[in-house]
Amino acid sequence: MSKSSNESVSEQKKLDVTKWFESLRDQICISFETLENEHVGPFSEKPAGRFERTEWNRPDQAGDGGGGIISLMRGRVFEKVGVNISVVKGIFSDELKEKIKGANKNKYFWAAGISVVAHPLSPLVPAAHMNTRHIITSESWFGGGADLTPYYPDQFDTKSFHLALKNACDKYNEEYYPKFKKWCDDYFFLPHRNEPRGVGGIFYDELNTQNWDHDFAFTREVGKTFLKSYSLIVSERKNKPWTKEQRDYQLERRGRYVEFNLLHDRGTQFGLKTGGNLEAIFMSLPPTVSW
Repeated sequence: MSKSSNESVSEQKKLDVTKWFESLRDQICISFETLENEHVGPFSEKPAGRFERTEWNRPDQAGDGGGGIISLMRGRVFEKVGVNISVVKGIFSDELKEKIKGANKNKYFWAAGISVVAHPLSPLVPAAHMNTRHIITSESWFGGGADLTPYYPDQFDTKSFHLALKNACDKYNEEYYPKFKKWCDDYFFLPHRNEPRGVGGIFYDELNTQNWDHDFAFTREVGKTFLKSYSLIVSERKNKPWTKEQRDYQLERRGRYVEFNLLHDRGTQFGLKTGGNLEAIFMSLPPTVSW
């Protein structure tokens, strides 16, 4: 068995996954920059935001642990939005070997993924998160999801977002949406406050139906659905006027986002415990927050 893959996942498949995450990253960046260009609402006198990219490397014991690219934009619609991709490989610590599927049989891993976190300037535009990934140990699987965190929840936005995700799930398995929605509701929950982080979405992990092409196609569908659905919500709400009181409330509620990501988010823990790039890991945190 090779160091960074099991025999069922070819190098070509890993390349295909990597190329898809790069392609989705480019599509998201173009769409979000277009929203910046088209903005005519509050702070439209500011220059339209543009993504800036920063590469990083993760050396490991063998000297090649992979790396990634951070794409970060601060603009007049998105106060801060990050679109990160990474392809990393290496050896799990003894602690992680007991927690990651298949790692107790093979200490080597390969992982690729994309992570998107958007913190709009307007308190009327919801924050959003999406990530999808492919992980290989002695086994291989896909995981990810998408969820919405509005500060002033809108019933239409919530329904449209969930309907889009349901339609995406139903194309592959009608059991996916109810299962993955509940998983999201249970996962994105702050137990110390006894409240959800937002209005949910879907979350899935360790997806391996024994049909790699099916699982990869579903993962691509999740990414495309998020981009289309969330971009539409931002486009329809970004030009609406808002007040200082609404902004103050937004900054206070952002504290919940920070609390979840630092205390409970598994992706944050995985990145920190596998020697990931700190700037990429903490990209998810909002630029301004209050408690």
